[in-house]
Amino acid sequence: MHEGLIIKGISGFYYIKADSKIYECKARGIFRKDEIIPTVGDYVEFSISDEEKLTGIIEKIKPRKNFLVRPPVANIDKLITVFSVESPAPDLMLLDKLIIKAAEIGIKPIICINKIDLSPNGFEAIRCYENAGFETLFVSAVKGIGIDNLKEKMKDKVSILAGPSGVGKSTIVNALNINVSVKTGDVSNKINRGKHTTRHVEFFEIESGGYIADTPGFTALGIERIISDKLKNLYPEFQENVNKCRFTGCTHISEPNCGVKEALNNNKIDNGRYERYIEIYKTIKENERYHK
Repeated sequence: MHEGLIIKGISGFYYIKADSKIYECKARGIFRKDEIIPTVGDYVEFSISDEEKLTGIIEKIKPRKNFLVRPPVANIDKLITVFSVESPAPDLMLLDKLIIKAAEIGIKPIICINKIDLSPNGFEAIRCYENAGFETLFVSAVKGIGIDNLKEKMKDKVSILAGPSGVGKSTIVNALNINVSVKTGDVSNKINRGKHTTRHVEFFEIESGGYIADTPGFTALGIERIISDKLKNLYPEFQENVNKCRFTGCTHISEPNCGVKEALNNNKIDNGRYERYIEIYKTIKENERYHK
């Protein structure tokens, strides 16, 4: 039996990196019976059908340490949220949702702001995340600024890039992997965003070590699986103040004598991020009522 990492999956075929080779494999039918689907990022055991043609059969999927449903990726070490200074401007609601999702599966995210060459001083919207303790990197993929620092963060790790179209994810992948050219597509003059060109999840090997996943879209991130009462625990800046709340189960929204709201009033918590928290909480709560 051989072991390897699924680096790409298309139409029922899985491409497994093992011993410096890439094998094209199918999966045993037993996985469908057990309602388990092999996923990019899975470490698997497989048998070789034809060594010359590099084909085989996946026999076993090893236990996952984490898993994203959309896009489907397993065993992630680093979630790098990519946004741009402008063209398009940062979508802070999406950024908050990505951070929440990372926290839910036990990953500390890195906030990567691309295109700093377009507006070197346009970082103010991101300052609240730095103040909340999130690691933030500023890069220009087209100019090569900050790329070496990003490579170091990703060395020997499995990383996923997450963010909306047009922020330069594929350009960053190109900058990280000199032997891989990811099609970036034309930029629509009408909406000034990159056309969607990535159609499936695929891992690319980083020259300095590790893998990076370029993912399709990642603009419709579902947070419906998160329980409303647990949402507050996914905000690190809240945790410093919960011991001052009068009620143990405080949601930090309508309760009196709330330590988080006190910190908010004292400008220790960013108002915009707090308001987005309320909006996300209400969305999750409404979804819970709908599915009762």
